Amino acid sequence: MYLLGIDVGTSSIKVAVVDIQTQKSVATVQYPEEETAIKSIQPGWAEQSPMDWWHNAQQAILKVNALDLFDPKSIKAIGIAYQMHGLVAVDKEQEVLRDSIIWCDSRAVALGEKAFDAIGHEKSLENLLNSPGNFTASKLAWVKNNEPAIYEKIDKVMLPGDFIAMKLTGQITTSIPALSEGIFWDFKKDEISKDVMNHYGLNENHIPKIQALFSEHGYLKEGIAKLLGLTEGIPVSYKAGDQPNNALSLNVLKPGEVAATAGTSGVIYGVSDELTYDKQSRVNTFAHVTYTPELKHTGVLLCINGTGSMYRWAKHNFAPYLSYPELNHISAQSPIGSKGLKVLPFGNGAERMLNNKFTGAQLSGIDLNTHNQSDIFRAVQESIAFSFRYGLDIMRTNGMQPKVIRAGKANLFLSDVFAQTFVDVTGVPVELYENDGSVGAALGSGIGAGIFTDAADAFSQHDILKLIEPKNSQAYEPIYQDWKEILEQELAG
Repeated sequence: MYLLGIDVGTSSIKVAVVDIQTQKSVATVQYPEEETAIKSIQPGWAEQSPMDWWHNAQQAILKVNALDLFDPKSIKAIGIAYQMHGLVAVDKEQEVLRDSIIWCDSRAVALGEKAFDAIGHEKSLENLLNSPGNFTASKLAWVKNNEPAIYEKIDKVMLPGDFIAMKLTGQITTSIPALSEGIFWDFKKDEISKDVMNHYGLNENHIPKIQALFSEHGYLKEGIAKLLGLTEGIPVSYKAGDQPNNALSLNVLKPGEVAATAGTSGVIYGVSDELTYDKQSRVNTFAHVTYTPELKHTGVLLCINGTGSMYRWAKHNFAPYLSYPELNHISAQSPIGSKGLKVLPFGNGAERMLNNKFTGAQLSGIDLNTHNQSDIFRAVQESIAFSFRYGLDIMRTNGMQPKVIRAGKANLFLSDVFAQTFVDVTGVPVELYENDGSVGAALGSGIGAGIFTDAADAFSQHDILKLIEPKNSQAYEPIYQDWKEILEQELAG
């Protein structure tokens, strides 16, 4: 018997089929092969079509079935991970009303700042654990203010994973973790935030039915099952944002445990058993996948927009003919510090850890007689690692003191240069694991469907691939401090 995991990423849809007995992936694919574009109609805007996600999800499932490595009819449950904070709005016929305003869109920043002031900083942080920022509730308020004809047609609003579940089952549900990532949830009262809804003038009827995250969120429709070669009636039994799901996939479930990812965006995610918050809302706190009103496990999340997106930009503009493994090999030919070349990788929207400022991506200290391709790509990877250190230091001031960080061997962690630089500059060892988001989503579905008794049962065969320990921290510290000075000069200007 098998489980199906769907990861609705910004770049592509990834799908994994996991053997229930071994808890290992038997097949995994992504679709499309080329990275999905982000529509940017105006500077700071970022949108994608939900129907493109749905098309790509179907194609990915058909593609993994075509590998003929398992019997699709033996899949017993479906789990979904998804890019966080995106806004999807549908009418009463479940038709999409506009493209999704996705996570890295900055248009609602000013609205969120006004809401923060109106609700009160202290009350927002104590009840919401965040400022409203440019999260989903603020994006919905933007639609209400700027596209009233569309807003009037809304029946339900949801996150990207909720939309894929709706297309599979015809049912629309949400959960406390999902509502918390949209800044709709009042942690003090354990209910939808009246402060946010009243300030923005939003309609609570637009919020879907709230269910436990690990539960049955609908059953696969007959026509969709026939189209995808699956069994009618199997449940979608798990839905979680990509970062809480990544933490689940790495078995990061207990207070003090920490996960990291370096895909399109970069994230450090630590579990806490306190309703903690950053006074400047530079890092954010959401309900973890294990959150209940009785067991208030939260996820403290540092998000950097410009990580894999920066590396992708560098590849497309400096070496579009090379693969990422080739770029990783080339970057290793440059010495530590990239011969003085510095990069600010913050070109993918306003950065929360920089107080929602947008510096733009920058290359600094270019010497036309010294620097070459290897220096550029090493400097990009080093700068991304420096960004993680900058954000981790913020998390440290808020009580998060990781002794080890777990990460999937994927994306930038496939690069030896990046992985070692990350460890050296943060001073924290990294454990690498095979699991990725789609595998985590599959195993999550097994928990939600009752196939596994709990998360510990679902990850009982979880093995470490590699431990990376610091070895160049002393060499990197002055280089990082020089980089930090450049960043802070930019922020002060």
